[in-house]
Amino acid sequence: MTIVRMEVTTHEIELDPPFQAAWDPTPRTAFPVTIVRVFDSGGAVGIGSGGTLADLHEYQHLFVGEDPLDLDRHGKVIANISFHGARMWPLDVAIWDLAGKLADRPVWQMVGGRSNRVRPYLSTGTHRSVTETVESAEQALAVGFGAIKLRFGRPSLDDDFATLAAVRSAVGSELEIMVDCNQGWRMPWDTTPTWTLEIARTVGVRLDELDVFWMEEPLHRGAYTEMATLRSELNVRLAGGEMTRDSHEFSALLDHGSLDVYQPDVVLTGGFGGLASLAAAVEAAGALFTPHTWGNGIGLIANCHLAAGAAASPYLEYPSDGSQWSIDRRDYPLVKPMVPDADGMLALSEEPGLGLELDEERLNFTKISVRTYSERD
Repeated sequence: MTIVRMEVTTHEIELDPPFQAAWDPTPRTAFPVTIVRVFDSGGAVGIGSGGTLADLHEYQHLFVGEDPLDLDRHGKVIANISFHGARMWPLDVAIWDLAGKLADRPVWQMVGGRSNRVRPYLSTGTHRSVTETVESAEQALAVGFGAIKLRFGRPSLDDDFATLAAVRSAVGSELEIMVDCNQGWRMPWDTTPTWTLEIARTVGVRLDELDVFWMEEPLHRGAYTEMATLRSELNVRLAGGEMTRDSHEFSALLDHGSLDVYQPDVVLTGGFGGLASLAAAVEAAGALFTPHTWGNGIGLIANCHLAAGAAASPYLEYPSDGSQWSIDRRDYPLVKPMVPDADGMLALSEEPGLGLELDEERLNFTKISVRTYSERD
């Protein structure tokens, strides 16, 4: 079998009401999704999604005509491309989906086979009022979630802590709470300085008092030594790595002992092969591996395969936040949305590859562009 064609389609739905992300003051009025399909000479198709894959036209010759089962080779090539240009990891996801279909094995088995289930935590994405945030946490608990992530970044830290304290008071010890400080990276326009070690330390002490499960991205992503210092001073776990780009950066985090919780995203960095190896290294270091996955349902399913199959992840991020970020919005490319089962778990099937089915009718209706790559240069 050889790869004979790749197709990239872009789709978009209107968001009404808009999505007001905690990390971006500009309301999102549309949700674009890019899907890559990789076709082999026998007619099988692999599916991935994530970034725009804008540079793929420059590198199509590196994949068309190649063996889709040469996964290690493809991962190394995609790592090289992602250094020189756009993050190309959705292509890795599609190739692994295709390889799973050819081998008649689900991806979670291919990356380790440890389990086909992982417990989700509800990941909120907006800043709501105290009352609304408490109601969201109570509802999460009522429907079976064991944990919820809240976002800091309100006009003042006092506002953030008032919301957190109200949630803790309402749910007691029945619900784990994570807090995302959003200091690891900035939107392109945002020149606000990230927190200093002193600020992060002060926040962390208060999070300890409120029994927070982890403190996410309290410092810039490259502050390896400072994060190690902070980690040694606090009881709350330190989490990060969602936008980390290269494998050597994860090695630096491990070498410095910077984090308790590592959060790479398979559609943003590393791919399945690279992150399965990283998961083993993280666990050998006594830390936790639990992928970031804020995007559409295809990326969520891909990260679920990684977390369940390659790691003993205590939780997996599950983005959902009322009408602004509903499951229907998040998973609109899919026939079946990814939802927890009766036990509150995300469960994967024995279907080969990623085991997902695209809603082709809806995708045709929302399609805004098509790019096809089928020739070796």
